[in-house]
Amino acid sequence: MNFPKISIVTPSYNQGRYLEATIQSVLDQNYPNLEYVVIDGGSDDNSVEVIKRYEQHLAYWVSEKDKGQSHAINKGFGKVSGDIYAWLNSDDRLEPGALATVAEASAQYPQAAVFVGHGRKADISDNTVYYKDPDELTFERFCQWMDGGNFMQPSCFFRRLAWDEAGPLDVSIDIALDVDLWLKMAKKFSFQKIDQLLSTALVHEEAKTTALINRMKVDCALVVTRAGGGEYVRKHLEQMADQLTAYESLHKRLSKNVIVRLVKPLLGRKFRMNNR
Repeated sequence: MNFPKISIVTPSYNQGRYLEATIQSVLDQNYPNLEYVVIDGGSDDNSVEVIKRYEQHLAYWVSEKDKGQSHAINKGFGKVSGDIYAWLNSDDRLEPGALATVAEASAQYPQAAVFVGHGRKADISDNTVYYKDPDELTFERFCQWMDGGNFMQPSCFFRRLAWDEAGPLDVSIDIALDVDLWLKMAKKFSFQKIDQLLSTALVHEEAKTTALINRMKVDCALVVTRAGGGEYVRKHLEQMADQLTAYESLHKRLSKNVIVRLVKPLLGRKFRMNNR
């Protein structure tokens, strides 16, 4: 079997408690042509200590301040020279045999530039809380990302050509940075599904997509609209607008009631004092 060079980038910041499992999941692939890079954003926890334990197996690593996740991933891909790229966040992990499976798919489907496998989310006890078997992998379906036209980012691998044409990641996008990239790639390249579980994402309170779920929705709607798929997210934007209007209305009523409840007694007292 031909083993194309696969380059994996792990961006991390203060994720020392999860980072080791991520690194081990990549190295335990025992893939013979691996290029692994870790870009740490200047963590002040035990992340650097964890990285140093594995630095002999890394092609490159650094710990310094950066401009966020997108910037870290872009920096990492700027250091690699593989045939196939992917990034694996510091609280995710690859499933056993994932890289060999991707290598086989790349040989079997030379016309495809992006490969997407099954993915799952698990809690800290490794209980599956979400499983995604991607369906149609097209631009139109990705525009329906908020309606289930999605897939798990850690289970996506792409040829260097796709990155060179569609990258780098937009550093102005905080959460839906991956959706923005998939939309750009889908306009130029074909995606190929792999019917195998490739990755697991850890669900925990500190995870960005867990802690910032509402911002994720807004981010996604914006990138889809920017890509030309505004019609697919209109209903979601209208729902968010209705929720915001309802919230503002409730906030005003609550604020008014609070003001009346607090100020009225004082006004009454002043009125009585002035008329004694």
